[in-house]
Amino acid sequence: MTRRTKRLVGTLAAISLLLGALGYLGLRSRSSGSSASASAGTSSDLVMAQVPQATVTTGSTTKPADPAAAAKKKAERTNGLTEQAARAGAAPTKKARQKSTATSSSSSTIGTGGKSTTPDTLGPVKKGAALWNQTGITASLKDSGVSWFYNWAPDPQEVKAPAGVEYVPMIWGEGAVTAANLAAARKNGDTLLGFNEPDLAEQSNMSVEKALELWPQLEATGMRLGSPVVAYGADTEGGWLDRFMTGAKSQGYDVDFIALHWYGADFTTKNAVSQLKSYIQAVHEKYGKPIWLTEYALMNFAEGAQKFPDAADQAAFVTASTEMLESLGYVEHYSWFAFPTSTNGQDETGLYRPGGAITDSGKAYRAAG
Repeated sequence: MTRRTKRLVGTLAAISLLLGALGYLGLRSRSSGSSASASAGTSSDLVMAQVPQATVTTGSTTKPADPAAAAKKKAERTNGLTEQAARAGAAPTKKARQKSTATSSSSSTIGTGGKSTTPDTLGPVKKGAALWNQTGITASLKDSGVSWFYNWAPDPQEVKAPAGVEYVPMIWGEGAVTAANLAAARKNGDTLLGFNEPDLAEQSNMSVEKALELWPQLEATGMRLGSPVVAYGADTEGGWLDRFMTGAKSQGYDVDFIALHWYGADFTTKNAVSQLKSYIQAVHEKYGKPIWLTEYALMNFAEGAQKFPDAADQAAFVTASTEMLESLGYVEHYSWFAFPTSTNGQDETGLYRPGGAITDSGKAYRAAG
């Protein structure tokens, strides 16, 4: 696979620290590379969007995580976190209760082609929201019909979800693996998303070895656990995720589902849906686990190219792609990137504007499922 180059082209919007909101950092570009669809005989340009920085809670303070300084966080992490510490003062999670009633014949299925041994707890509605806080977010979540949301953080960051919409925490990277963050994640949900794009220097920037070293601390929460989510190449033999899953299997670690990101530069709806489906299928066939597509959209990061399709074409892709995702039984959940519009004042790929006005893509997403 050709390694893609990236650059940041957005600027961090000012967001109140008192509200704890996540800032939108704009988009980064990188050259296209091979993908699952290439193996199916279809060329594909899979690209990735810059997401808001996660937050790291240390004691009583909350600050943005710095991906570039991830290695420096080692000394700041709480060493020797035990399962007892992670679970202190908390009631058993749904996963712990489910495991306690499982038969002794149940076994780990990492990389073996089996299914997750822990059932999904979010219910039958697949669609969710990848978001940061903005005015009217609660009403927008209710209007959209989503069943869950996440924000790249271990707690909701002042986002007030309406009834029936569950929060899914994330441990974003090495610096986020602290007793405080793990306890917050456990308090705020039953499912935990793993490290965000550890294969990219400008995201969580982690080696496979470091991720495997830290993984038992995520397991100790007792939560249903999603894989680290790579930016691309989840189906690639010898790629970051393949090496992680191989290591996890050899060490007996739990991974209940595979989380994916996908961004397409072909704005033709039929082609884009085919490429996305080919990638998801290849990943599922490789690992045999349920899939969560936690970020996806149409964006072209090639230098000088049109960055986004027009509103009608983006909405058409939302309609066709969600129909495809709903039809795949092994896809448990998906979330468009992003639920809010960009803080630069443009809609870009967003579904809801500040105040709750809905975009064309938002209308298509609301109708999904």
